[in-house]
Amino acid sequence: MIEVKNLTKMYGNFVAVNNVSFKAQKGQILGFLGPNGAGKTTTMRIISGYMPATSGTVLVDDLDIFTQSLEARRRIGYLPENPPLYNEMRVEAYLRFAGRLRGLARGELEPALEHVIDVCGLKEVSSRICGQLSKGYRQRVGLAGAIIHDPQVLILDEPTIGLDPRQIRDIRALIRELGGQRTIVLSTHILPEVSQICDKVVIINEGHVVLEEALDALPAGTSLEDVFLSAIARERGHEDIEAEQELEEVSAGRSSAQ
Repeated sequence: MIEVKNLTKMYGNFVAVNNVSFKAQKGQILGFLGPNGAGKTTTMRIISGYMPATSGTVLVDDLDIFTQSLEARRRIGYLPENPPLYNEMRVEAYLRFAGRLRGLARGELEPALEHVIDVCGLKEVSSRICGQLSKGYRQRVGLAGAIIHDPQVLILDEPTIGLDPRQIRDIRALIRELGGQRTIVLSTHILPEVSQICDKVVIINEGHVVLEEALDALPAGTSLEDVFLSAIARERGHEDIEAEQELEEVSAGRSSAQ
């Protein structure tokens, strides 16, 4: 359903995403893990079609997100870290607006609105102004807007960040309910979130993938925290070795020149 191939994003000389590749199958919930600044959000924005890549490809249901952008994005629901709500609009009005932007016909809009309000637990606040909602409800409204067109792929960037424990529990339960019907990529740096929700994990560090594995294929008795720390440490070890090799080559070149 989602296939990322050799994705690279550069800002001048800075490489934010470096040759990233991974897959998420239909109905799978993929946890996209990494330290702060690892390149998670940049990758998510590229997959969602909100940002161009320097090189590489992203296929969504076999559609290229760059050359078949409109058709691919019709299959995607995207919830950024901070939902882009209009604070002066009421929840129902905002969701109707989101549905129209997603191309829902008049006859489709009201049933879709009723469905997402029910699924996302928004009945109590459906007539309230978005700017007066708690962060937890704002996340729910953002998620409702992301799924109102019934997308096959859902991209969630740090959906529980800044929430209280009860809100976190509720949002995680909602994501689990949405899984199975949709392919979900969940970006987070919270390890228990991946353990509780996801089928597969991809770990990214300093712009490139250091691990891609199904959770049930991880060694028995090994925690995700151990796997994460081991993958990051192993990658840093490789970088140190490469740096030493480069230094030796430079030194050898200087010796030859002398």
